[in-house]
Amino acid sequence: MTKSYLIATNEVVDETIVSRSRFICYLKPCDSSEKAKEIIKTIQELHPQANHHCYAFVTGASQNSQGYGFSDDGEPSGTAGRPMLSVLQGSGIGQVCAIVVRYFGGTKLGTGGLQRAYGGSVRQALTFLQSKTKIAMVHKRLACQYSQVNDILHLLAIAEGEVISQEYQQAVEFELAIPWDKVESFQQQLQTMSSGQLVLSKESE
Repeated sequence: MTKSYLIATNEVVDETIVSRSRFICYLKPCDSSEKAKEIIKTIQELHPQANHHCYAFVTGASQNSQGYGFSDDGEPSGTAGRPMLSVLQGSGIGQVCAIVVRYFGGTKLGTGGLQRAYGGSVRQALTFLQSKTKIAMVHKRLACQYSQVNDILHLLAIAEGEVISQEYQQAVEFELAIPWDKVESFQQQLQTMSSGQLVLSKESE
């Protein structure tokens, strides 16, 4: 289970000049690879005359080994997308897409120079990025009697959880979202309240 983590909340545009080449970095909140593709396409259409539109994105926590992508977009392999991704992953802020638009200024920067320029462009833009904590939630199922519903909802509110769905039949079937770090205490309170009758099911898909 992924713990709570920081996510991007605002958009940033920041430009740097390196040996007469313009590097324009765009940072935007991004929670899926599909969203990243939309953002990249928008920036490409905004700068059709640019020489390169390099990008990197992370769709989850900054250090998550899944949900990321990058591209050098014609720059020498490993000189743009990878350095940009490394900066994003080191920032501690997740769910963010970075696109660096380059207008070539006539001076070649070399492999090291490109890595520093693209990585530095993202690093500088990150100083303007705002973030908030995303609380990791665990989904659990719970069956109870009608008479227990109000007590359960009271405990859920204390745990800052929420009801995803509910079905009223012979018993009441809840699907709940509970902060990952409060699941254990919520379960203990349930058992105390119900004399051991109520037990959360395994995490639902």
